[in-house]
Amino acid sequence: MLTRRNDPQLDPKVLEEAAEWLMRLSESELSDAEHAEWECWKASTPERNRAWSRAQLLQSKLGGLPSSLAMSALDRPSNPERRVALGKLAMLLAVLPAGWGSWKLVESQQWSADYRTAVGQRRELTLADGSNITLNTDTAIDVIFDANQRLINVREGEILVQTAPDTSPLARPFLVSTRQGRMQALGTRFTVRELQPRTHLAVLDGAVRVELSDSSQAVPLIINAGQRTDFSSRTFGQVTPTDRYVGAWTQGMLMADKMRLADFVAELARYRRGFVRCDPTIAELRISGAFPISDTQRTLNMLVQTYPILVTGHLSGYWVTLSPA
Repeated sequence: MLTRRNDPQLDPKVLEEAAEWLMRLSESELSDAEHAEWECWKASTPERNRAWSRAQLLQSKLGGLPSSLAMSALDRPSNPERRVALGKLAMLLAVLPAGWGSWKLVESQQWSADYRTAVGQRRELTLADGSNITLNTDTAIDVIFDANQRLINVREGEILVQTAPDTSPLARPFLVSTRQGRMQALGTRFTVRELQPRTHLAVLDGAVRVELSDSSQAVPLIINAGQRTDFSSRTFGQVTPTDRYVGAWTQGMLMADKMRLADFVAELARYRRGFVRCDPTIAELRISGAFPISDTQRTLNMLVQTYPILVTGHLSGYWVTLSPA
């Protein structure tokens, strides 16, 4: 769901207006009439004034703006990419200052990784040893095979692993690492989701041995088929039965069984660019069914048809709000 800030949440329409003014100011000098219009806009409401304060903060960081938002490419108002960039700018304004660091982190995590997926994309890999890796949405991994090990480093996101026996004379272990720890496959199929500040592990077949990053705090733990757990760098969570829908995303589905709408929205947002926000008044509404993650708009339409929910979009669909019908 949308990250909440300490200051009042701003209307997405106001953020879009601020993004538009920021773009116009970056493209060319304003005429006297345009400058007067801009000053009038800023002073018209406290909310617009707060939105422009965020725009100023972002403007001070334009030297590090991702290339996809470079202002030199935005000088043609008829260019369809302009509207996309406008939506991205408005999203950055919504979450500043924390959002700026997150944006830069995601950019660096994604583009320097060996393999990656974009938001809403899934990808299957067959590794040199015959093992299979399926990457879920917005995931980045490194593959490190050498004489001593077969290692998958999950920088961010979620993967499904199906290991194959190592045919080399050394019988190299198959390892998956995150910031929180390292998992050794014991002939198995399992999912790993790196979700700061914890890693979530679910074992479908075989077993997985887990060693925490700060190994001085806990002995390794073995998770068997049908079990799941989560862990930080120092502590393990509870070991519980695996959710029967844990791998549904590999089939392009988001499964819900009396799931809180707020939790459902948080999951759906992983597969959709932009923000999806759930009004707190309907956060506890229970959702059940099978929903396609490859077509999130269809999923939103299904919710509207089945539950007393109203879906409204702003910023060309980059910002979606679910509220009571």
